[in-house]
Amino acid sequence: MKLKLIDSISEVSRDQWNRLLDSDYPFLRHEFLAALEKSKSVCEETGWLPRHCLVYDQKKDKERLIAAMPLYEKNHSRGEYVFDQDWANAFQHHGRNYYPKWLTAIPFTPCEGNRLLVEKEAERAVIFNTIIDFLQAKAEEENISSWHCLFPASKEMEILKNRKLSIRHGVQFRWSNQGYTDFEDFLSSFNAKKRKNVRRERRWVNEQDIELKQIRGSEITEAQWHAFYPFYQMTYLKRRMPPYLPLSFFLELAESMPEQLLLVMALKDKTYVGAALSLIGGDTLYGRYWGCFDEYHSLHFEACYYQGLEFCIDNKLTRFDSGAQGEHKISRGFEPVTTYSGHWIKDPQFAAAVDSFVRHEAKLLQQYKNNATQLLPFKKT
Repeated sequence: MKLKLIDSISEVSRDQWNRLLDSDYPFLRHEFLAALEKSKSVCEETGWLPRHCLVYDQKKDKERLIAAMPLYEKNHSRGEYVFDQDWANAFQHHGRNYYPKWLTAIPFTPCEGNRLLVEKEAERAVIFNTIIDFLQAKAEEENISSWHCLFPASKEMEILKNRKLSIRHGVQFRWSNQGYTDFEDFLSSFNAKKRKNVRRERRWVNEQDIELKQIRGSEITEAQWHAFYPFYQMTYLKRRMPPYLPLSFFLELAESMPEQLLLVMALKDKTYVGAALSLIGGDTLYGRYWGCFDEYHSLHFEACYYQGLEFCIDNKLTRFDSGAQGEHKISRGFEPVTTYSGHWIKDPQFAAAVDSFVRHEAKLLQQYKNNATQLLPFKKT
């Protein structure tokens, strides 16, 4: 095998890259990663320098791409949803540099999935281990402090565990489809009090004369994209942060992968008042971007959750991954699940300290997850 790092996904063709995809997971598509680069969402200026890893099989003087892994060189920890700033501060306190570091993740996207695209599934473990060896050796050459793999799928998580990386736990809230026929069938699984609360929230939206429209990607007009983007911006501006993604990123997605987009627009008096954008996988809806100017009672729950749940049920999707954080999701039927990340720290003393920290943190998160499970709205069986 021949391994190399590239500075842009444009250095490999869309067909070569996508040929390695084994699912409809949207965030590993060449089109999605290319949109991030074309829009300058990830670049040296934003602190997300692409260094994607390619693996070739060399036979008879010919090279065939057999695996690929997204990789970024980072000089900060923003946009990752696995927070290691305290680790960086500890490095600095001891006169060491934590940045630059290497990151295998989907920028600004805390959604679990494979992090290695591979031609033959049977070779995943061998190639993943080969890449880890390669990155660890290159880290010595390029003065990289660490490598981090965020939100990998379970089979890749096992590889990271076997490599004795520090395994960090997190908790997200996801919905699972139990074969519901419609939204009311889903609500019938709730206890009476929680069922009444959801119905009241949906009624409040209707009583404010707000209409919700679900629009598939190919049907979204340019005017609707321009209406959506200020809502997305506002979510960040309310927190005094600039948005991670420019309008050009969304327009690029609309052009290159519209079949995996779902836009929910909220209208009042024929004026848009809020919007939520999701991406559609083979069996999963991924809720990603939301915003509004004025706060309408329960509109966030309707646009971001109830509309998505109805879409999942109507289209027989098995999961709704609504993103990071959000304990308010529990009472609406989103169950706590454990997420994982793997961390290799080059310095052995810091590696031991990080490993001790994540082990202690995991115990606390398990207690939190157990407590959250007790708050779910479902009838006791």
